[in-house]
Order: sequence, then structure tokens, then C-alpha cells
Amino acid sequence: MPVMDECFLSAFPNLRVLFYGAGSIKGFVTEAFWQRGITVTSAYAANAVPVAEFAFAQIILSLKGMWKAARRMKQDRVHAREEVLGAYDTTVGLISLGMIGRLVAERLKSLHVHVMAYDPFCSQAEASKLGVELCSLEELFAKAEVVSCHAPWLKETEGMLHKAHFARMKQGATFINTARGAVVNEADLIEVLSARPDLFVLLDVTWPEPPVPDSPLYDLPNVALTPHIAGSIGNECRRMGQYMIDEADRLLVGSPLLYAINREQSLRMA
Repeated sequence: MPVMDECFLSAFPNLRVLFYGAGSIKGFVTEAFWQRGITVTSAYAANAVPVAEFAFAQIILSLKGMWKAARRMKQDRVHAREEVLGAYDTTVGLISLGMIGRLVAERLKSLHVHVMAYDPFCSQAEASKLGVELCSLEELFAKAEVVSCHAPWLKETEGMLHKAHFARMKQGATFINTARGAVVNEADLIEVLSARPDLFVLLDVTWPEPPVPDSPLYDLPNVALTPHIAGSIGNECRRMGQYMIDEADRLLVGSPLLYAINREQSLRMA
């Protein structure tokens, strides 16, 4: 998608609505776009579905110790199971209760787990509806068996997760990042993981992406890397197209658009 600056927009004087069949609009929407009063609607809600599904699945697998067990069986050919808590009566921490975080929270209701969340924009009433306890980042990292990050990449969130947070994690805890790599201070994360082999980290996103060739993330035994597959891939991409087709149908019959994004919302979105 080209950057929609004044020069580009001048070629489309009658443009009133833009339907974007993907997620983030930050790569192309400019101040000139907003000044022209153009409506933009995005399939971010469709893309949130597979991310939430992936995160939910990884939370369960983390509570079962799957990644550690699979690696141990492959490397050591040992069938013995390590001491793990399992997916019952445990604590899961969610960083951010945006579209994806909320979908994960809803799915976690099917488990017997306590859900804590950090989100400065979420009200107590909203959290209660989701069955989530709001807390500080420090408390979340200290109490959760699994921490799942869904924070957007904003200037304010760059490197927001650092050494002090990871060092507070419980014995045997897992950190999952399906958001953006830049919200993690990776040097700090690597330092803590090197000193704490009991911890485990699943990174579907890094910064840069992929990690540089000599990054310790490739070699640390308590790190699993996946190539940014939590978002829409394969047939899941068709969902995003369908969301925009449905959105266009609403426009044609005069119904409100469900996924329109205004300037203020765009400042808080990934």
C-alpha cells in the first residue's frame, strides 16, 4: 500500500472511503489523509482472530510444558516428564486488552485459570466483564505462570518490557510475544534467559525481524522462535477479505461501518 501523502492523494480527488483488507494502517495513512476527511476501515478485527487462537493455544501448551518436553525428547531421547502445573488453577497474565487481548481473555474463560492483565486504557468495569484482574506490569510478571504480550508498537511502548520484568518471573514461567518485537528490550531478555534456564520464551515476533544472524535467541535452549505466523496465513487471509466485502455492503445500504478507524484510535493501534 503506497503512502497516502498529499502528492498521492491529489490523484484521487473523489476518494471518500478506503477499505484495507489487512491490519495496521500506520504504514500508509498520513496527516494529509486525515485532513481530507477520508474514512478508512481495516480488517484488523479479522486478523485478530488467528492471533488470539495462536496465543490461546500456546498458553495451554506452555502450561503443559510442551515446548520443553518436545525439545528434551528430541535432544536427550528422555521420556521422563518435568514437573509442570498444567492448565488448571494457574495464573495467566495478559499485556494489553486491545482487540486481540480481549479475544484471548474470552477464550481463557473456558479454562479454570486466573487471568491478570495490564492495560492503562482499560476500565475496571470492562475488565470485570472479561473476568480479568487489572494489575501493574510488575505484579503481572511476578504472579503469572504464563505472560502473553499483546501490546501495540507505539513510541511509548518501545522497550517497555525489560530486565526488571523478566527477572521477576516465577520459577518455570513462560513469556509469549505475538505482538511486536520492539516492545521488548531483547538484550535484557537474553541476559535474563541466560541466567534463568528455568524460564521459557516463545517469540513469534522479534526486532529486528528475523533476529540478526548471530543473535543468541537462535541458540538459547529456553527460546522457541516462530516466523511471525500468529497472524493471518493461508486460508485465514480470506477472512480479512470477507470482512471488507461485508463492510462495503454496509456502506452501500447505509448501515454503520463496524471497523472504521478514526485518527485518535489510530494513535493507539499497532
